[in-house]
Amino acid sequence: MDYYNGNQTDGTLGKFTWPYYWWEAGAAWGSLIDYWFYTGDTTFNQIVTDALLANVGPNNNYMPESEATTEGNDDQAFWGFAVMAAAERNFTSPPDGQPQWRELSEAVFWSMAERWDTSICNGGLRWQIFESNNGYDYKNTIANAGLFLLAARLARYTGNPAYADWAERIWNWIEGVGLLDTENYYFYDGASVTDNCTTITTYQWSYNAACFLAGSAYLYNFTQSSLWGDRTQNILNGLQVFFDSDSGGVMFEVACELTQKCNTDMRSFKAYLSRFMGLTAILAPWTYDSIYAHLVNTIVNGVTQSCTGGTDGVTCGTSWLANGWDNTSGLGQQMSALETVQNLLINQVPAPYTGTKLPSSESSEVFSESSKPSETSQLSESSELSESSLSSLSSQSSQSSQSSELSESSESSQPFESSESSQPSESSEPSQSSESSEPSQSSQSSQSSQSSASENMSNDNERSTGDRAGDEIVCLLLIMLLVVSWWITM
Repeated sequence: MDYYNGNQTDGTLGKFTWPYYWWEAGAAWGSLIDYWFYTGDTTFNQIVTDALLANVGPNNNYMPESEATTEGNDDQAFWGFAVMAAAERNFTSPPDGQPQWRELSEAVFWSMAERWDTSICNGGLRWQIFESNNGYDYKNTIANAGLFLLAARLARYTGNPAYADWAERIWNWIEGVGLLDTENYYFYDGASVTDNCTTITTYQWSYNAACFLAGSAYLYNFTQSSLWGDRTQNILNGLQVFFDSDSGGVMFEVACELTQKCNTDMRSFKAYLSRFMGLTAILAPWTYDSIYAHLVNTIVNGVTQSCTGGTDGVTCGTSWLANGWDNTSGLGQQMSALETVQNLLINQVPAPYTGTKLPSSESSEVFSESSKPSETSQLSESSELSESSLSSLSSQSSQSSQSSELSESSESSQPFESSESSQPSESSEPSQSSESSEPSQSSQSSQSSQSSASENMSNDNERSTGDRAGDEIVCLLLIMLLVVSWWITM
């Protein structure tokens, strides 16, 4: 594998090569669980299982001794997301005598919840777990967003309202301390405990909003409450800041991408935005058309022309706004492209299972009739997947040295059925401009781009069910190419 040597004698099981930190490995295993679920390809399942079980730590909560000097609350959360996905996707269970996926998910949540800190800032998680680590004096959004999303998913999976209560507590703290701008539904980076969290660091990262988007959708699906439905819609409206209207609605990381200041971690953030938008689309079905449009616009106008680099011809760059491949590559870039493409298949598979509604021998449609998306979605004119695009991708696929075979049929399963009977009321549109500040390394010029990105995409072209079928064929081809590029040296 290009970025993984954990199954070799000089590697660490479950961990990718430098410069990728341990947390991003947890994120990558989550991507491959979804890859298996969307495609039926089991090629990497044993590698994923081995990696997840090798890192549980002495208390089965993803605090391994090897990471004691560097692990943060957000790092732990991403491994929690992976095992939560394994439970929800009914991924192959660990062997007898090993901790099971649900057990691991709950252990991660409760070990994080125990660190909820009311001694200052009236609550919230600190960024770091250990006092000796740089950042211990900072309460950031992603640490709390991780706890929020785990709480929401466990509430739905277990049916235990205690988790929903925790999610409400976290939301109230984020809003109360000022890390959520409730006018525009923008989530900011964090605040220092040195001034009791009164000074907000206003960088916007897509994965913060993504965690709260999906968490709200899970809670809507679990409670059928219009409160969580409205919050889901408002966050979705606020996501416009991460889509560039000038390029036809391509996804980008607003705080660092235009100034080329995205570090190794940040280059993977779009993966989580795509993953959690996909989950939202199926858990809160009225969002499906809008999310589908975001993904297709990004793929057609960005991903397909970016993932043309490297010696294999399918290596993806950091910025999908660039004209062609931008000469960068890495785990985060490949994972972002893979997640964006594979989440176009979200309506071809069952919704996340719950602990009381696991797969049965009877097959079922993903959506109930009452919650199916409409047969048309609004996309910008440039988002048509033409026959020439399909031909080009097919040609690339035939030239690739390896390809993953997709199973012809997925395992029969019974999805969680969601009703739209309590669809939330319409929410007002967020402001079409932003004054979010840039990172210290960046120039102020990208503030104007953030404002531009929040403009609504044009909605001129209705797409039929047949068009979507073509999209899904192209999507499968892209997934094959991306996975080949990611794992080519396996």
